[in-house]
Amino acid sequence: MNLLLSDPAFLSVAAAISGGGGYDSDAQAYITAVEAADGQALETAVKDAINAFVVGCKADGIWNAIKASCILAGARTLNGALVPLTGTAPTNYNFLSSDYNRKTGLKGDATTKYLDSNRAANADPTNDFHLSIYQTEVFTSGIGIIGQDNTGFRTAIYTSGSAIRTVKVALPGTNSVGFLGGSRSSSTSYEFRRLGTTSTITANSGAPSSSNIMVFRRDAAVSDGVNSRLSFYSIGESLDLALLDARVTTLINAFSTAIP
Repeated sequence: MNLLLSDPAFLSVAAAISGGGGYDSDAQAYITAVEAADGQALETAVKDAINAFVVGCKADGIWNAIKASCILAGARTLNGALVPLTGTAPTNYNFLSSDYNRKTGLKGDATTKYLDSNRAANADPTNDFHLSIYQTEVFTSGIGIIGQDNTGFRTAIYTSGSAIRTVKVALPGTNSVGFLGGSRSSSTSYEFRRLGTTSTITANSGAPSSSNIMVFRRDAAVSDGVNSRLSFYSIGESLDLALLDARVTTLINAFSTAIP
Protein backbone atom coordinates (compact mmCIF):
# COMPACT_ATOMS: atom_id res chain seq x y z
CA MET A 1 0.00 0.00 0.00
CA ASN A 2 1.29 3.45 -0.94
CA LEU A 3 0.79 6.28 1.56
CA LEU A 4 0.69 9.97 0.74
CA LEU A 5 2.70 12.24 3.02
CA SER A 6 -0.56 13.89 4.09
CA ASP A 7 -2.33 10.64 5.00
CA PRO A 8 -3.21 10.28 8.72
CA ALA A 9 -1.75 6.77 8.68
CA PHE A 10 1.60 8.08 7.49
CA LEU A 11 1.55 10.97 9.94
CA SER A 12 0.76 8.59 12.78
CA VAL A 13 3.69 6.32 11.93
CA ALA A 14 6.02 9.28 11.45
CA ALA A 15 5.02 10.72 14.81
CA ALA A 16 5.56 7.39 16.53
CA ILE A 17 9.16 7.15 15.40
CA SER A 18 10.09 10.80 15.92
CA GLY A 19 10.73 10.61 19.67
CA GLY A 20 13.48 8.91 21.65
CA GLY A 21 13.01 5.19 22.19
CA GLY A 22 10.68 4.97 19.21
CA TYR A 23 8.05 7.21 20.83
CA ASP A 24 6.52 10.46 19.64
CA SER A 25 8.63 13.37 20.89
CA ASP A 26 5.80 14.94 22.94
CA ALA A 27 4.90 11.58 24.47
CA GLN A 28 8.54 10.92 25.31
CA ALA A 29 8.96 14.33 26.94
CA TYR A 30 5.91 13.69 29.11
CA ILE A 31 7.05 10.16 30.03
CA THR A 32 10.51 11.43 30.94
CA ALA A 33 9.04 14.14 33.18
CA VAL A 34 6.69 11.68 34.91
CA GLU A 35 9.50 9.20 35.55
CA ALA A 36 11.63 11.99 37.00
CA ALA A 37 8.79 13.02 39.33
CA ASP A 38 8.14 9.38 40.28
CA GLY A 39 11.82 8.61 40.83
CA GLN A 40 11.51 5.39 38.83
CA ALA A 41 10.59 4.11 35.39
CA LEU A 42 7.09 3.34 34.18
CA GLU A 43 6.14 -0.06 32.84
CA THR A 44 6.63 -0.42 29.09
CA ALA A 45 2.93 -1.10 28.60
CA VAL A 46 2.04 2.14 30.41
CA LYS A 47 4.46 4.10 28.25
CA ASP A 48 3.08 2.42 25.14
CA ALA A 49 -0.45 3.48 26.13
CA ILE A 50 0.62 7.09 26.67
CA ASN A 51 2.40 7.16 23.33
CA ALA A 52 -0.61 5.68 21.55
CA PHE A 53 -2.81 8.37 23.09
CA VAL A 54 -0.59 11.24 21.95
CA VAL A 55 -0.03 9.79 18.47
CA GLY A 56 -3.75 9.09 18.15
CA CYS A 57 -4.73 12.61 19.16
CA LYS A 58 -2.33 14.00 16.59
CA ALA A 59 -3.70 11.72 13.88
CA ASP A 60 -7.24 12.84 14.81
CA GLY A 61 -6.25 16.50 14.57
CA ILE A 62 -7.22 17.32 18.18
CA TRP A 63 -3.81 17.43 19.90
CA ASN A 64 -3.10 21.12 19.30
CA ALA A 65 -6.47 22.11 20.81
CA ILE A 66 -5.49 20.61 24.19
CA LYS A 67 -3.79 23.50 25.97
CA ALA A 68 -3.80 22.35 29.60
CA SER A 69 -4.16 18.73 30.64
CA CYS A 70 -3.14 16.12 33.18
CA ILE A 71 -3.44 12.36 32.98
CA LEU A 72 -4.36 11.80 36.62
CA ALA A 73 -3.51 8.09 36.42
CA GLY A 74 -0.72 5.86 35.14
CA ALA A 75 2.09 7.54 37.06
CA ARG A 76 3.53 5.69 40.06
CA THR A 77 3.09 8.64 42.44
CA LEU A 78 0.85 11.64 42.99
CA ASN A 79 3.73 13.90 41.97
CA GLY A 80 3.99 12.05 38.69
CA ALA A 81 0.24 12.28 38.10
CA LEU A 82 0.38 16.07 38.45
CA VAL A 83 2.98 16.43 35.70
CA PRO A 84 1.15 18.24 32.88
CA LEU A 85 0.60 16.42 29.62
CA THR A 86 0.37 19.89 28.06
CA GLY A 87 0.42 23.38 29.50
CA THR A 88 1.24 24.50 33.04
CA ALA A 89 1.27 22.13 36.00
CA PRO A 90 -1.76 22.46 38.29
CA THR A 91 -1.48 23.68 41.88
CA ASN A 92 -2.42 20.96 44.34
CA TYR A 93 -4.68 21.93 47.22
CA ASN A 94 -4.65 19.27 49.94
CA PHE A 95 -4.47 16.07 47.90
CA LEU A 96 -2.35 13.38 49.57
CA SER A 97 -0.69 10.29 48.15
CA SER A 98 -3.43 8.21 49.76
CA ASP A 99 -5.98 9.95 47.48
CA TYR A 100 -4.25 8.62 44.36
CA ASN A 101 -4.75 5.31 42.56
CA ARG A 102 -2.68 4.50 39.49
CA LYS A 103 -5.54 2.82 37.65
CA THR A 104 -8.48 5.02 38.61
CA GLY A 105 -7.02 8.42 39.39
CA LEU A 106 -7.39 11.08 42.07
CA LYS A 107 -10.20 11.17 44.65
CA GLY A 108 -11.77 14.46 45.72
CA ASP A 109 -13.55 15.21 49.00
CA ALA A 110 -16.07 17.90 47.88
CA THR A 111 -14.59 20.44 50.29
CA THR A 112 -10.87 21.06 50.68
CA LYS A 113 -9.23 18.97 47.94
CA TYR A 114 -9.00 20.47 44.47
CA LEU A 115 -6.61 21.51 41.71
CA ASP A 116 -6.06 24.97 40.26
CA SER A 117 -5.38 24.31 36.57
CA ASN A 118 -3.44 27.59 36.34
CA ARG A 119 -5.17 28.24 33.03
CA ALA A 120 -7.38 31.32 32.94
CA ALA A 121 -10.91 31.04 31.59
CA ASN A 122 -10.13 33.72 29.02
CA ALA A 123 -6.91 32.11 27.77
CA ASP A 124 -8.85 30.61 24.87
CA PRO A 125 -11.23 32.48 22.53
CA THR A 126 -14.79 33.00 23.76
CA ASN A 127 -16.29 30.81 21.05
CA ASP A 128 -13.41 28.39 20.64
CA PHE A 129 -13.18 26.45 23.88
CA HIS A 130 -13.51 23.03 25.52
CA LEU A 131 -13.44 21.38 28.94
CA SER A 132 -13.34 17.64 29.61
CA ILE A 133 -12.82 15.13 32.41
CA TYR A 134 -12.83 11.36 32.78
CA GLN A 135 -14.69 10.23 35.88
CA THR A 136 -13.93 6.75 37.21
CA GLU A 137 -15.96 7.04 40.43
CA VAL A 138 -19.15 9.07 40.67
CA PHE A 139 -19.76 11.71 43.30
CA THR A 140 -21.89 11.27 46.40
CA SER A 141 -21.62 14.91 47.42
CA GLY A 142 -20.68 18.18 45.79
CA ILE A 143 -21.50 20.31 42.76
CA GLY A 144 -18.63 21.37 40.47
CA ILE A 145 -16.43 18.85 38.62
CA ILE A 146 -14.41 21.34 36.59
CA GLY A 147 -14.93 25.00 35.87
CA GLN A 148 -14.91 28.66 36.80
CA ASP A 149 -17.85 30.70 38.04
CA ASN A 150 -18.31 34.43 37.59
CA THR A 151 -21.17 36.94 37.73
CA GLY A 152 -23.73 36.15 35.06
CA PHE A 153 -22.13 33.09 33.46
CA ARG A 154 -20.32 29.86 34.19
CA THR A 155 -17.54 27.99 32.45
CA ALA A 156 -18.09 24.59 33.96
CA ILE A 157 -19.09 20.95 33.93
CA TYR A 158 -21.36 20.35 36.90
CA THR A 159 -22.62 17.21 38.56
CA SER A 160 -26.11 18.19 37.38
CA GLY A 161 -25.33 19.61 33.96
CA SER A 162 -22.97 21.84 32.04
CA ALA A 163 -22.39 25.45 31.17
CA ILE A 164 -19.75 26.40 28.62
CA ARG A 165 -19.36 30.17 28.93
CA THR A 166 -23.06 30.79 29.46
CA VAL A 167 -25.74 30.58 32.13
CA LYS A 168 -26.08 27.11 33.60
CA VAL A 169 -27.92 24.58 31.46
CA ALA A 170 -29.13 21.61 33.50
CA LEU A 171 -28.68 18.19 31.92
CA PRO A 172 -29.30 14.74 33.41
CA GLY A 173 -26.78 11.95 33.52
CA THR A 174 -23.53 13.63 34.48
CA ASN A 175 -23.17 11.51 37.60
CA SER A 176 -21.84 8.56 35.64
CA VAL A 177 -18.44 7.07 35.05
CA GLY A 178 -16.62 7.81 31.83
CA PHE A 179 -15.87 10.82 29.69
CA LEU A 180 -17.69 14.14 30.14
CA GLY A 181 -16.92 17.12 27.96
CA GLY A 182 -18.20 20.37 26.55
CA SER A 183 -16.99 22.23 23.47
CA ARG A 184 -18.06 25.58 22.03
CA SER A 185 -17.30 26.67 18.46
CA SER A 186 -20.33 28.93 18.01
CA SER A 187 -21.74 31.98 19.77
CA THR A 188 -25.24 30.46 19.91
CA SER A 189 -24.68 26.84 20.94
CA TYR A 190 -22.20 24.32 22.28
CA GLU A 191 -21.82 20.55 22.40
CA PHE A 192 -21.87 18.43 25.53
CA ARG A 193 -20.86 14.77 25.56
CA ARG A 194 -21.77 12.18 28.19
CA LEU A 195 -22.45 8.43 28.15
CA GLY A 196 -21.03 8.19 24.63
CA THR A 197 -23.52 10.65 23.15
CA THR A 198 -22.95 14.24 22.02
CA SER A 199 -25.83 16.71 22.36
CA THR A 200 -26.09 20.24 20.97
CA ILE A 201 -27.16 22.81 23.56
CA THR A 202 -28.66 26.11 22.38
CA ALA A 203 -27.20 28.82 24.62
CA ASN A 204 -25.53 32.13 23.83
CA SER A 205 -21.92 32.51 24.93
CA GLY A 206 -20.80 34.86 27.67
CA ALA A 207 -17.51 36.73 27.90
CA PRO A 208 -15.04 34.74 30.03
CA SER A 209 -13.28 36.26 33.03
CA SER A 210 -9.60 36.03 33.86
CA SER A 211 -10.13 33.65 36.81
CA ASN A 212 -8.41 30.28 36.65
CA ILE A 213 -10.34 27.10 35.92
CA MET A 214 -10.52 24.68 38.84
CA VAL A 215 -10.67 20.89 38.80
CA PHE A 216 -12.73 19.04 41.44
CA ARG A 217 -14.32 22.40 42.27
CA ARG A 218 -16.56 25.05 40.72
CA ASP A 219 -14.54 28.03 41.86
CA ALA A 220 -11.62 28.82 44.14
CA ALA A 221 -13.81 31.25 46.08
CA VAL A 222 -16.44 28.67 47.10
CA SER A 223 -16.46 25.13 48.46
CA ASP A 224 -18.68 23.63 45.77
CA GLY A 225 -16.39 20.73 44.93
CA VAL A 226 -16.99 17.05 44.27
CA ASN A 227 -15.83 13.79 45.78
CA SER A 228 -15.60 12.14 42.36
CA ARG A 229 -12.51 10.24 41.30
CA LEU A 230 -11.00 11.66 38.11
CA SER A 231 -8.29 10.20 35.89
CA PHE A 232 -8.01 12.95 33.24
CA TYR A 233 -8.85 16.56 32.52
CA SER A 234 -8.27 18.85 29.57
CA ILE A 235 -8.86 22.52 28.81
CA GLY A 236 -8.34 24.36 25.55
CA GLU A 237 -9.81 25.22 22.19
CA SER A 238 -12.87 23.57 20.67
CA LEU A 239 -12.45 20.02 19.39
CA ASP A 240 -14.33 16.88 18.39
CA LEU A 241 -15.52 15.47 21.72
CA ALA A 242 -16.21 12.00 20.31
CA LEU A 243 -12.63 11.67 19.13
CA LEU A 244 -11.23 12.81 22.48
CA ASP A 245 -13.64 10.50 24.32
CA ALA A 246 -12.41 7.52 22.31
CA ARG A 247 -8.74 8.32 22.93
CA VAL A 248 -9.12 8.98 26.66
CA THR A 249 -11.31 5.92 27.22
CA THR A 250 -8.79 3.72 25.43
CA LEU A 251 -5.98 5.20 27.51
CA ILE A 252 -7.67 4.64 30.87
CA ASN A 253 -8.71 1.11 29.90
CA ALA A 254 -5.13 0.37 28.82
CA PHE A 255 -3.86 1.44 32.24
CA SER A 256 -6.19 -1.06 33.89
CA THR A 257 -4.56 -3.84 31.89
CA ALA A 258 -0.98 -2.58 32.01
CA ILE A 259 -0.73 -1.78 35.74
CA PRO A 260 -0.38 -4.76 38.09
